Amino acid sequence: MDRKLQNANVEQISNFSWYRDVYKRIFDFVFSLIGIVALAVPMLIVAIVIKIDSPKEQILFRQKRVGKNDREFTIYKFRSMRQDAPHEMATKNFENPEAYITPVGKFIRKASLDELPQLFNVLKGDMSLIGPRPLITSEKDVLALRDKYGASRILPGITGLAQIHGRDEITNKNKASYDGKYALNISLLLDLSIFFKTVLDVIHGRGVHEGKG
Repeated sequence: MDRKLQNANVEQISNFSWYRDVYKRIFDFVFSLIGIVALAVPMLIVAIVIKIDSPKEQILFRQKRVGKNDREFTIYKFRSMRQDAPHEMATKNFENPEAYITPVGKFIRKASLDELPQLFNVLKGDMSLIGPRPLITSEKDVLALRDKYGASRILPGITGLAQIHGRDEITNKNKASYDGKYALNISLLLDLSIFFKTVLDVIHGRGVHEGKG
């Protein structure tokens, strides 16, 4: 991407937008609250099954992630791996992720049920329903690319443009490019299209790839 075009794009993202800066946050708050209430029973069932599967380990997985303007926050997920799994490494970089993923974890990851506690992150304002996936601090190359494309200036999301274009099956550069494209073109229509495409991808199990293999 040409440097002048990059600077213009970043400047455009920095400009005030009624949808991105006001309405999107209102929608996030309302729909995350509705989601938490509507999915309370399924989340309780998942929590009970995780506890039965491994009584001595935690139900929730907490990890530091990089959010808007490179500020760190704690993300919540249902624990899908053993607690001795490496915490400061993206799962896609594991040599043998199957050695760490629990039997219950394999199912909830495939169905994306492990992501449901992030509704609380959205309610708190750490995340949005739609946006770039929040990265761990060690993913410096992708974080640098996001800074370059302006994607670090918006809230990370539970799902995003990169997730519906391959998720784990595309390169880091392509992910960052999609994140930058989303940041530049945020709109209600785009968010709705990403949401419905995500639902279809989850139903069909598309884009999920564990480890380096």
